[in-house]
Amino acid sequence: MQVEKRVKELVEEKIADRPELFLVAIKMLPNNKLIIHVDGDEGISIQDCAAISRHVGFHLEEENTIDKAYNLEVSSPGVGEPLQLNRQYLKNIGRDLSVKLADGKVKEGKLLSVNDASIGVEEKVKEKGKKVQLVETQIEFNNIVETKVLISFK
Repeated sequence: MQVEKRVKELVEEKIADRPELFLVAIKMLPNNKLIIHVDGDEGISIQDCAAISRHVGFHLEEENTIDKAYNLEVSSPGVGEPLQLNRQYLKNIGRDLSVKLADGKVKEGKLLSVNDASIGVEEKVKEKGKKVQLVETQIEFNNIVETKVLISFK
């Protein structure tokens, strides 16, 4: 859609001088809510989200890109949002993940490594009559349906 393309250009223009920030997703919902998810290698501040929102909103209004009333929301992806980009995986190394695979299986474990083709996850494997063992498994991105960070309240 043309709106998403223009919004992508505007966000990238605004964060061009901030290499630590990156665009994750743009969604225009049927209820005319435009959602922009932006993140950073070390997270993103509310001030950065507000600056992006002002920049995008100003240009969309000036250019009359959206011809009906809409709500603009700029934020980092929520805790429950699946990881979409390699950079999101990189910033979550050391955290526990739940990975849904193409065959329907779910693997849970600590994210140890990330490369262009796969992730390394340390799983706890319990065999009958034996102690729990930690096993590193490589999971290829093309086999991953969805990955979410598991939140622990320890």
